[in-house]
Amino acid sequence: MLRAGAVGAHLPASGLDIFGDLRKMNKRQLYYQVLNFAMIVSSALMIWKGLIVLTGSESPIVVVLSGSMEPAFHRGDLLFLTNFREDPIRAGEIVVFKVEGRDIPIVHRVIKVHEKDNGDIKFLTKGDNNEVDDRGLYKEGQNWLEKKDVVGRARGMLFWL
Repeated sequence: MLRAGAVGAHLPASGLDIFGDLRKMNKRQLYYQVLNFAMIVSSALMIWKGLIVLTGSESPIVVVLSGSMEPAFHRGDLLFLTNFREDPIRAGEIVVFKVEGRDIPIVHRVIKVHEKDNGDIKFLTKGDNNEVDDRGLYKEGQNWLEKKDVVGRARGMLFWL
């Protein structure tokens, strides 16, 4: 007869007993493991910073969080961005932008562009799966986006089936 408290009591030690494993290491092994972990983390940060420099975007890879761009993009798709300031923004282009007062960037398509004689550009966006444009998403009193609002432009994607 098995008692409820005895379930799993005689199982061998698993890889999930991290602290037990750490206690068994000598100081040199522990130092080596910490150094290894630090190198992995710093390498990942260097790669990320390198991508920021190469792409000109503060966030070179983003995840689509909503269904507003279906069927072009679905939730969970990864977008690869660039944001070279000298490239003009054109209607039909997919941009990722931040709105003042919102923390999460939005992925939508540019539907209208207004270019002034002095070179200033303002544009309007809309999700492909949305009925109306994005003026309701912009901060109060803002009817157009400017280049300073753009995090990046979609240049490639990786999707999940």
